[in-house]
Amino acid sequence: MNKMKRVLLLFISILTVLSSWADGNLTFTTMAPDVVVNGDQFRLTYTVNTQKVKEFRAPNINDFEVLMGPTRSTQSSTQIINGKMSSSQSITYTYILMAKKEGTFTIPGASIIADGEPMTSNSVTVKVLPPDKGSSGSGAQGGAAAASSAASSGKISSSDLFITATASKTNVYEQEAVLLTYKVYTLVDLRSLRGDMPDMKDFHTQEIDLPRQKQFTLEHYNGRNYNTTVWSQYVLFPQRSGKLEVPSITFEGEVAQHIESIDPFDAFFNGTSALSTVRKNIVTPKVVINVKELPEGKPANYSGGVGSFTMSSSISGQNLKTNDAVTIKLVVSGTGNMKLMDVPEVKFPQDFEVYDPKIDNKYNITREGLSGSKVVEYLAIPRHAGDFTIPPIEFSYFDIKSNTYKTLKTDAYTLKVEKGEGNAEQVIADFTNKEDLKILASDIRYIKTGATDLKKKQDFLFGTMPYWLGYIIPLLIFIATMLIYRKQVAENANVAKVRTKKANKVAVKRLKNAGKLLAANKRDEFYDELLKALWGYTSDKLSIPVAELSKDNIEEKLSSRQVSTELIKEFVDILNDAEFARYAPGDANATMDKEYKAAMDVISKMENSIKR
Repeated sequence: MNKMKRVLLLFISILTVLSSWADGNLTFTTMAPDVVVNGDQFRLTYTVNTQKVKEFRAPNINDFEVLMGPTRSTQSSTQIINGKMSSSQSITYTYILMAKKEGTFTIPGASIIADGEPMTSNSVTVKVLPPDKGSSGSGAQGGAAAASSAASSGKISSSDLFITATASKTNVYEQEAVLLTYKVYTLVDLRSLRGDMPDMKDFHTQEIDLPRQKQFTLEHYNGRNYNTTVWSQYVLFPQRSGKLEVPSITFEGEVAQHIESIDPFDAFFNGTSALSTVRKNIVTPKVVINVKELPEGKPANYSGGVGSFTMSSSISGQNLKTNDAVTIKLVVSGTGNMKLMDVPEVKFPQDFEVYDPKIDNKYNITREGLSGSKVVEYLAIPRHAGDFTIPPIEFSYFDIKSNTYKTLKTDAYTLKVEKGEGNAEQVIADFTNKEDLKILASDIRYIKTGATDLKKKQDFLFGTMPYWLGYIIPLLIFIATMLIYRKQVAENANVAKVRTKKANKVAVKRLKNAGKLLAANKRDEFYDELLKALWGYTSDKLSIPVAELSKDNIEEKLSSRQVSTELIKEFVDILNDAEFARYAPGDANATMDKEYKAAMDVISKMENSIKR
């Protein structure tokens, strides 16, 4: 008994220590929805992660009607994971508020004394939208009820679900970035949406990465409150001047709707309404963008850049020896069409062996264009001693802010090159106009001069057996390929024969899908897939049109194929059992497993019997 008391005291002391650790990092947080509708109720909460609290002081909430609160609730939890114990405690103060006027309002934070320390929570901003025009319900409920009625009737209008296409700018210069946004507005239960941007020759297109899990928020639009989300965004760079058009896109949406059931048997097992999916095509509007030509007076070294940029440069060294490499690093930073502009040219002295520059793009796609930097490394090798000057590097671009051409310049570099060892070997890598690995001072050999004794090379292949086989073998391969192709075309032309051959493969595929649904315990979907496998197999194998499929037709066709009476009866019994088991009460998992094994077994027997 004493031992048990000691263990209990030890456990309580551990919980006390853990509680003090959890309270060490105190937080006091205010939470409320970002957007509500005038007349709607919503919840405002203040949560502190300790239970040692006193003197809760409520803020001023005059902009909303307080229906209830503050109510206090406490939460405590303890868990042990991999032998490590952790606990958490908190207190939440809750208000039920109702919006009573439209606008944007700030709810200030509350104040408390937690663990003897005064604390104030964060403030939150709530936007109150007007209710739907002409709706009988209050707040967002009227529009939601109307949309629910439309969805349940199978009629989803263009005002219940639509997508807008908007451009951040419609009057731009060539190569100026334009943000194109596709935004979804819905009053129905939108489950999925598919649609891709078409290829556009007049624009260079870059898609902005958005979260796959879309978060919908309320927005008042054309007198109604919609659930909205930005579905996709693209940055467009127009490639020519004129009125350029972004074409319409057709999105395919899937909407879940509840359909009232009129079958009393179905209503008894599945409720008075069933959930089904309706497909709706949503066509976005076209967007016209007026693109102006760049002004006259382009600098001679214009790079094609449009945006806002800065430039800096550095050099690896200015005191060299012959055959030593020198590297100039140029960094062009800013925002614009960085992917499409040319890199500046560095004018090295003629005595230098010059390599193609190495370019490292370090930019990201943003709403204003490509933002970041383009790092360019120029490599050259002096072959002779002396004093040399590399003139300033110039970079010209069209500045969007001032609508003028600007030229950026670096400082000039003076190099002092001394004579080095005559055949110094040096490895140069990562530059593109030479081999990836080259030994300098030995890559070019002297041209041999003087008389050279040239001899005509004999034609040793023409007219020989390998020469003729080089023509005959490809010809034979071509003829054999054509014969095989014609045979396959003839076989594929017989649709019934093709369906018969693939009947077992299709059935096996459907049974695999049924097995996955069985593992997921999706009863209705499992029986749908199982029955599709059984009916589909007989339709394909026996060449029976779907419209004429019946158990009598199946029995007649199987008998004509000399299938045994016992196997025919077994097949029909499984069809009957599967149709009945879908709605029968009892152990669903055991019944599903039994029907699945029976279907696999009977299709295997049927395949072997018909083949014979």
